[in-house]
Amino acid sequence: MSTPKKVVLLGATGSIGDSTLKVIRKHSDKIELIGISAHSQADKLFKIAKEFNVQHACLSQAPHEKINPPGKTQFHIGQQSIIELAALEEADVVVVAVVGSIGLLPTLAALRAGKQVVLANKESLVVGGQLVTETAQKYGGKIIPADSEHNAAFQCIQGQPDRSLQSVILTASGGPFRDLPINQFADITIEQALNHPNWSMGKKITVDSATMANKGLELIEARWLFDLTPDQLEVVIHPTSIVHAIVRFVDGCCIAQMTPPSMTFALQNAILFPERHEGVEESLDFSKSLDLEFSPPSLERYPCLRLAQEAMLQGATAPLVFNAANEIAVDSFLRNRIGFLDISHIIENTLNKSDLISTTSIDDLLALDASTRECANIQVDLLG
Repeated sequence: MSTPKKVVLLGATGSIGDSTLKVIRKHSDKIELIGISAHSQADKLFKIAKEFNVQHACLSQAPHEKINPPGKTQFHIGQQSIIELAALEEADVVVVAVVGSIGLLPTLAALRAGKQVVLANKESLVVGGQLVTETAQKYGGKIIPADSEHNAAFQCIQGQPDRSLQSVILTASGGPFRDLPINQFADITIEQALNHPNWSMGKKITVDSATMANKGLELIEARWLFDLTPDQLEVVIHPTSIVHAIVRFVDGCCIAQMTPPSMTFALQNAILFPERHEGVEESLDFSKSLDLEFSPPSLERYPCLRLAQEAMLQGATAPLVFNAANEIAVDSFLRNRIGFLDISHIIENTLNKSDLISTTSIDDLLALDASTRECANIQVDLLG
C-alpha cells in the first residue's frame, strides 16, 4: 500500500474546508491531515485537530480568551504562522481554501517550497497571476485547481496534445436572480442574495455568485491556469450546475465534465490526482431526466461579470483592483451598509480611479491592494 499523502489544509473551518474533510474521512488510508488553519474559529479548529490528530493548528487572529489545543497539537497564531504552515517541510499537498487575497502569500510560500498546491482560492491568481505561475515554474511547485469549474477543465484536457485547446467554457448557474426582473434588483435583501439555488457556500462567494463576480474572477483565474488569452474564455448560464466546464478543441470537438453540484468531487480529484477512487457522494443518475440547458449571460443583468471581463482585457493590475473593490463592496453589502446594485457601482468607480501598473513585485501588489481597498471604502462612505 502506498504511503498516505500528507496534507495541510488552510481554511479548514470554511465550506471548502468542510468538503475537504469529507474527502479525508473517506480516504483516511490515502490522506493524512498534518496541518490546519482558520481565521478565528478556535473551537471548530480544535475539534478538527482532535478528530484527525493534527500536528499543527494555526489561527490568523488571536482568540479573545485562553484556549487549550488538544493532545500534542502545536498551536500557532498569526498570518506569518499560516505562511510557514503552507511551506511545512513534511507536507506533500497544501490545500489553499481561504477566502480572499490573503491566500496569495501562503500560496506563494507553498510553491516556493515545491509543494503540490490544491488551489481553491481564486484570488491568488487574480491578484498575482504572473507572479504565482512564475514562482511555480521556478521552484517546481505544481498547481492543481480545486474550484469545480477549473478542475473540470483540468480533467478535460488531460492526455490532450499541447496547444490543441481552443477555448474553455465555464458554466454558471446564474444565481438566485437569474429570472428576477431587473427593475427589482434595487430591493434585493441580504437573505435573498444568500439563498443560492444549487450550492452551499460561504457568504462572500454566495453573494459573488448572485452578482456573477465569481464567474468573472474564475475567467481571470482560468487565463493563468491554462495559459489562455481572454478571447479563449467563455461563460454560459447552465441553471442545474451539472456540467461544470466545457473544453473546445481546435478540431471543433467539445469535452464536458459532469457531476452533481458538490465540491467533494473536484477536491478529491485534485488531492488524489492522478489516482481515482470511490467518491464521497453519489454520481449522476442517468435513469432520471437531466436538464442540460445552456444560454449566454446578460451583461445588463450581471454588470460585475462585464467589469471582470473588461479588467481581464486591460490586464496589468486591473484584475487586482476588481478583486479588492469587490471584496470591500460585498463585505459592505453583508453589513447592510450598501444595496445590492451598489456592489457593481463601487467596483466600476474604483477601477476608474485606479492607476494600473505592470508588476510582479509582491510589495507593489500588496501596496496596491491596500490602496484600492481604501479607495473602495471611500466609495462606500459616500453612498452611506
